[in-house]
Amino acid sequence: MTFSQSHSYLSPEDYLEAEKFSPIKHEYIQGKIYAMSGASDAHVTIATNLIALLRNHVRGTGCRLYATDMKARIESLNIFYYPDVMITCDQRDTNFEYFKRYPCLIIEVLSPSTEAFDRGDKFSDYQELETLQEYILISQTRKRVDCFRRNCEGRWVLYSYRGNQELQFTSVNFSCSLADIYEDVSFPENVNPTSI
Repeated sequence: MTFSQSHSYLSPEDYLEAEKFSPIKHEYIQGKIYAMSGASDAHVTIATNLIALLRNHVRGTGCRLYATDMKARIESLNIFYYPDVMITCDQRDTNFEYFKRYPCLIIEVLSPSTEAFDRGDKFSDYQELETLQEYILISQTRKRVDCFRRNCEGRWVLYSYRGNQELQFTSVNFSCSLADIYEDVSFPENVNPTSI
């Protein structure tokens, strides 16, 4: 994500209107827009595997899956992000055509340029979503998935999955092996994909 100097401040309404016609996607943080860069083969493959697995799982449940092009709105912070994968089971989200406000699950595939932001400020921002139950971070350089799950006291607990463990997303009652998520992913030669 890189800062776009085209506007010093943009209202949420102007951002949403401009984004409809923009040839590139922009995330929106408190009046400033940030251009999104393209993704690697591994990033796209992981996201596509997840979409295939999760779409079939939520079909007919009343939950909806959105990928890459649907914005998550954090109204309390005046922010719009584009998660890699997002699921909402809240019927209120049917009222919004270009963004969703009530997701229960958000997944980000980590990139070297955005990992610190995804783990830090973005995660902090997503915690403002009262319906969010799980925030998933997936490495594209090794078999590792970090699942942050909100417990009954409202605290976020980390569940890390590595190697060929069985992954669980309790927010949508879903499980699969890490091998399913990483199918057809080629890891860098100098990295052991099952290492910690």
